[in-house]
Amino acid sequence: MISAIPIFRKRLIISTLLSAIFSFSFAQSKVDSVQKVDEIIIRAYLSEQAILQVPSSVSLISAKQLRNQPGISMLPALNSVPGIRMEERSPGSYRLSIRGSSLRSPFGVRNVKIYLDEFPLTDAGGNTYLNLIDVNSLHNIEVLKGPDGSLFGANSGGVVLLNPVDKRADTSWASAAISSGSYGLFQEQLALQKKFKKSYLNINQAYQQSDGYREHSAMNRNFAQMMYRLNYGKANQLRVLAFYSDLEYKTPGGLTLAQYNANPRAARPSTAFVAGPVAQQARIENQTLYAGIVNEAKIFNNFKHVFAVYGSSTDYLNPFITNYEVRKENTGGIRTYFELQGAAKQAFSWKWNAGLELQSTGADIANYTNTKGVKGNLQAQDDIISNQFFYFTRLSANINEKLSAEAAVSLNYNTYKFSKDNQIGITSERKFDPELMPRLALSYKLSNNLALRSSISRGYSPPTIAEVRASDNKINTNIEAETGWNYEAGLRLRNRNDRLWIDASIFQYRLENAIVRRVNADDTEFYLNAGGTRQDGIESQASYWLIEPGSKGMITGLQLQNSYTLSRYYFKNYINGTSNYSGNRLTGTPRTVIINGLDIQLQKNFYLFAQHNYTSKVALNDANSVFAKSFNLVHFKAGWRAAKIGKTGLDIFTGIDNLLNETYSLGNDLNAFGGRFFNAAAPRNFFGGMKVRL
Repeated sequence: MISAIPIFRKRLIISTLLSAIFSFSFAQSKVDSVQKVDEIIIRAYLSEQAILQVPSSVSLISAKQLRNQPGISMLPALNSVPGIRMEERSPGSYRLSIRGSSLRSPFGVRNVKIYLDEFPLTDAGGNTYLNLIDVNSLHNIEVLKGPDGSLFGANSGGVVLLNPVDKRADTSWASAAISSGSYGLFQEQLALQKKFKKSYLNINQAYQQSDGYREHSAMNRNFAQMMYRLNYGKANQLRVLAFYSDLEYKTPGGLTLAQYNANPRAARPSTAFVAGPVAQQARIENQTLYAGIVNEAKIFNNFKHVFAVYGSSTDYLNPFITNYEVRKENTGGIRTYFELQGAAKQAFSWKWNAGLELQSTGADIANYTNTKGVKGNLQAQDDIISNQFFYFTRLSANINEKLSAEAAVSLNYNTYKFSKDNQIGITSERKFDPELMPRLALSYKLSNNLALRSSISRGYSPPTIAEVRASDNKINTNIEAETGWNYEAGLRLRNRNDRLWIDASIFQYRLENAIVRRVNADDTEFYLNAGGTRQDGIESQASYWLIEPGSKGMITGLQLQNSYTLSRYYFKNYINGTSNYSGNRLTGTPRTVIINGLDIQLQKNFYLFAQHNYTSKVALNDANSVFAKSFNLVHFKAGWRAAKIGKTGLDIFTGIDNLLNETYSLGNDLNAFGGRFFNAAAPRNFFGGMKVRL
């Protein structure tokens, strides 16, 4: 099925054998007062379940894993998951892809559906402002890899679920944190949870700023989030979630290879014909207010109903090199579903979910002349209404606690309505045909510690607002939705006390009408369909507690971590004018990514976490004529985490990022005109801080 299978097989067999040897070697050793290693539990498919037998590729980034990272952004934590690639063009400017979906994302997040609790963070136009969220306000992150629209609507890359609070925390507490680092980095955060008789109030406040490594790359963000949970009845809960984020970051622009080699810190220079980002004061300002309320009611012992309503308002300003864009966006929607559960029996159990999600986003987009950062004459103005609506249903069954089967499907409707240049009423409309997104999945437990799985799913993703109406200020009603089928198989293996964990998968994804970005000579962009892609991949993730946490000795706990991604992604039937790119590597996706982690717990509550990231070279244009070189990144974090000083917990830490002082570009501009592909990342840099919890 995939030419790299023999290579993968050897690596997987070796990895499994080594892990098994470690497992049996240490399973018999007696350790006093060891802490129990928790089983991995996820909520990705509407209710909590142990991950071992989940018949899909899903990964959990736990609270512990988030805590081990520097806490500056989600980037290092998400990049530790195989198949995930998060990039940073400059502080505050991020791009997220799952299994190659950055093909159509020059910045931000597209082709991936993101939820915050039960609420879609992705708007009806397909865009997600992930950079608004402070990573320290999250409890954990779940990632569903590959197309999964059966419960979550249009996407062909995957789904990310952000969980803001620890729903098991049952006490009142407060915390304060402060940190600083190289290139003007400063962060502060305040958080509290107040427990009342039947309710909980969580409040998070955070501020972050950075001068950035490159010229004209400073950022700052104010963030505040509130969540209120009211428990009523025996198993009912009302939750209210709201956040406000005020983000500003400057955009230094891409460099040519010669400019990048000469001075990677420089912003894109001005020319005799085009002013650069410094002269034009290029930046992005985003002020967003988001709020939602969800009611989760257990009407009968076996019948649960969830209803969520939400809305957001965004003021967006983007002085760019060629124009000055102002956007006003308003989104509203509902998401509701029920769960009917059969009587729990060892021989047979089942669950049935059915529901719908409805979203509408109105975007008033105006472009003006940019005269050195000052808004000038109006160039173009459009009002766009995006409507997204889908029904979904899912039936899951478990037989003899060994065989798990799922069948799910969603029916998706997407429409764009346009009003051009302040004309009254709708001047044009683009209605996409209704699309079914089915998913079939099986998992079989060969033992209590080993499960095999397979799945078939269909991806569907219509063009986003930013692709229908790109920076060339033209409405493109000819661009088609991309669709594809994903075929996948995998296994999960653990040992009896959960010290060992292995998760591996192999997949084939065939995407049709792939949407790609092109850039005009004046640096404006547009999008077109590029035939299709052939995406064959292998992913594995493993961890092993070589020394169980809570052991006696100088080292009280030691965990080894590894993730491996092999992406053999190619274009097919892709002809643009006289150029035939069929058979070329998929733009923006490295062939190989290997992440290794080391988590060491020491006596007296000292700790050390180190992570190594190897990323192979990346094609920067569809012609595959330019590649970004491979790189090795190493970062570590060390500190002292006091268990208790009276009633106060204390964490003092310091760390180094890019220990090897690599010169590399982490957020490349794909298919950039004039060869301006490169956005240099910071060389070796330092951070440190402390957190107090009461």
